[in-house]
Amino acid sequence: MNTPTPRAERLHIAFFGRRNSGKSSLINALTGQQSAIVSDTPGTTTDPVLKAMEIHGLGATVLIDTPGFDDEGELGAKRVAETRKILDKTDLAVLLIASETPCPDEIDWFRQLQQRNIPTVVVRSKADRADNDECETNWEHLFGQRPLRVSATNKTGLSDLREALIRNLPEDYNQPEITGELASAGDVVMLVMPQDIQAPKGRLILPQVQTIRELLDKKCRVVCCTTDQIEGTLASLAAAPKLIITDSQVFSTVYALKPAESLLTSFSVLFARYKGDIDYFVESAAAIGQLTENSRVLIAEACTHAPLTEDIGREKIPAMLRKRIGKNLQVEIVSGTDFPSDLTPYDLVIHCGACMFNRRHVLSRVAQARTQHVPMTNYGVSIAYLQGILDKIEY
Repeated sequence: MNTPTPRAERLHIAFFGRRNSGKSSLINALTGQQSAIVSDTPGTTTDPVLKAMEIHGLGATVLIDTPGFDDEGELGAKRVAETRKILDKTDLAVLLIASETPCPDEIDWFRQLQQRNIPTVVVRSKADRADNDECETNWEHLFGQRPLRVSATNKTGLSDLREALIRNLPEDYNQPEITGELASAGDVVMLVMPQDIQAPKGRLILPQVQTIRELLDKKCRVVCCTTDQIEGTLASLAAAPKLIITDSQVFSTVYALKPAESLLTSFSVLFARYKGDIDYFVESAAAIGQLTENSRVLIAEACTHAPLTEDIGREKIPAMLRKRIGKNLQVEIVSGTDFPSDLTPYDLVIHCGACMFNRRHVLSRVAQARTQHVPMTNYGVSIAYLQGILDKIEY
């Protein structure tokens, strides 16, 4: 059994099944907490419920309880649509089946999971109520596996489920490092982090925190400063830093001040590789040069927040694009889980660094863009292109 190595990103485990198949009860049994509301009334779970926790052998996880995919009516159809969205972020799935004979929709959902290459553990839920287990031998030709017999009521089969989840970890679970080969033990790495109106009060943003932690784990020597302290910080060092990581918004400023021997990148560019497909993002940046005032650009933010003055996605990047292309360029914004199923009306998609998404979620959007032949890049890569330094930074 392979134990996963620690990583900054949480493993997203989603529980799928029909209404009243025991998804909420099983999550509560696994967590030892009342993480999800449980009721015998079908359709109790009306929206996906996410619970972050540590599970021995799996590490940091997010357990996702979903509405039943057999929900009915107009409202039920909306709930099923929300459940379907969860597929985009699912690293590992648990499919619960409470009956002796799998229903057609349960088989269909299993096939959808397989088509997306999502490892899936099939569970015979409510095993304490099951009298006949001979039928389960026939499940192998449907699912390629015998179901695990689990009872949330009697707390049986839970350890078997944990072991099955570990065995079925996705092959790409050990994703690339944030800084990759750009930094190693003993290297001095300088982080330029503007603390402007967009910076959260009293704390650092997640990409900065995760990058600092990884560099410390690598035994790098980390030096941090704000944009106005770049020259003083460089002067205080005995030698030029091996690597400088900056906020993409000040790329040009840092590039003009950095020592020639220091490598340069940004948090957003690093996360383009860490979370998504850096090669496609760099390739797609060239589409900026083909845009006209009749073009449409979609900017996608992973998080939802109240827009602030000088917001990078809503104001700065659109302003940079219009300055280069023309004031009539159409720019549309989506945030959170909102993302068009049809991207073909757009000439380019520019995604944020996606620190609030897991890697699978970002890659599902990249796959959609590729399939629909729509260029897709990210904030940092697009800014580097617009400032003429994309070929001079590291990724």
